[in-house]
Amino acid sequence: MYIPFTLVFFHYVTGLSFTVVGTVLTVTGLAGLAALPAAGAAVDRYGAKPVQYVLYGVRVAGFALYPLAHSLAAFAAVALVTAAADRAFPAVQQSLIGEVARGADRDRLQAATRALQNGGNGAGALLASLVIAFAGPTGYTWAAWGNAVSFAVAALLLRPLKPLRATAAPARRRAGYRLVLADRPFLVVTGANFLNALSYSALSVLFPLFLLEWLHAPAALTGSAFTVNTVLCALAGVYVGSRVRRAGARRTRAAALGGTLFSAAFAAQIVLGTVRPASGAVLGVALGAVVVVYTLGELIHSPAVEVLAVSAAPEEARGRYMAAYQISWSLAKAVAPSLFTVLFAADGRLPWAVLIVTSTVAAALLIRVEHRLPADAVRPVPVTVARGDAPASTGHSVAA
Repeated sequence: MYIPFTLVFFHYVTGLSFTVVGTVLTVTGLAGLAALPAAGAAVDRYGAKPVQYVLYGVRVAGFALYPLAHSLAAFAAVALVTAAADRAFPAVQQSLIGEVARGADRDRLQAATRALQNGGNGAGALLASLVIAFAGPTGYTWAAWGNAVSFAVAALLLRPLKPLRATAAPARRRAGYRLVLADRPFLVVTGANFLNALSYSALSVLFPLFLLEWLHAPAALTGSAFTVNTVLCALAGVYVGSRVRRAGARRTRAAALGGTLFSAAFAAQIVLGTVRPASGAVLGVALGAVVVVYTLGELIHSPAVEVLAVSAAPEEARGRYMAAYQISWSLAKAVAPSLFTVLFAADGRLPWAVLIVTSTVAAALLIRVEHRLPADAVRPVPVTVARGDAPASTGHSVAA
């Protein structure tokens, strides 16, 4: 509910200036990365579900307290703990997926989660917009408390979820980060994900900058691009994921295909930046096509690479593995704004050219490391034979 208005949101609920809010959010966001190693270790010791409850609780408290944090110190303190929980959440979520589903069910659950997440982003943005439109600046406070309530509801929905039985008793306390650092194939997957994560940051950081400053397109086109991406992810995510699975694609190959589609979309941006269509209608249609290709790449890449990482991690250290993997996403988000703006200052088409290179290198790395990864991580295994388990009934529980 707060993401579309981040700076404005926190300015109104805390009363602090935009400059102070922006500085605090940047510093606390980077500092929040320190929570990842601790969260990974906690998952390996206690399991993902209890840690997930803690993260939900922290964010419930954080957003409930934001409207009361009017001083700089209070805002920084609340922002720090909330950012730490926010940064740790994806790693714990991926670990949870690894605990409650196996084989092809992981792919289904990941695709459904991705689709619902995008649907939630769109619904939250719409709800917050309506609240603010009707309540004015006071609506930001109501949106903060509504955000807190949403995390509380999410925690309640998590209660019926039960992890599947482990095939062997995991040595949770003995598996440290040395195991992760010694796993070179997994580090290659993580490095490739950093390169692809830059492509994900392009939609929110580079795309608006390119449209407004290089193509001199109407600002409305930027909002339209986000809308098309969000709607397609929400409505087509599960369908595209199922088509990829039915085709029998290896997760490494599917992720590489998604990266290739990213490259195609970025190449089209270079063409548009060179031609610079004078007609607004032509530009709108062309940009729409670019966003569709980009989104298709996202729908193919995201479920495949996320489940690849989860499945490549050994059960006894899955939390630490996912924490290390999540750092690739966080670093890309931190690096992207400065990287893109520096390149853009030289030439508006240069960032897209660099992204073509990073996407291509990432695809090549995934293909190259394929034979060194666990077989069931590369290719989805039917649930009934996954890791030697008895026939499982996780399909309906995953769908639920």
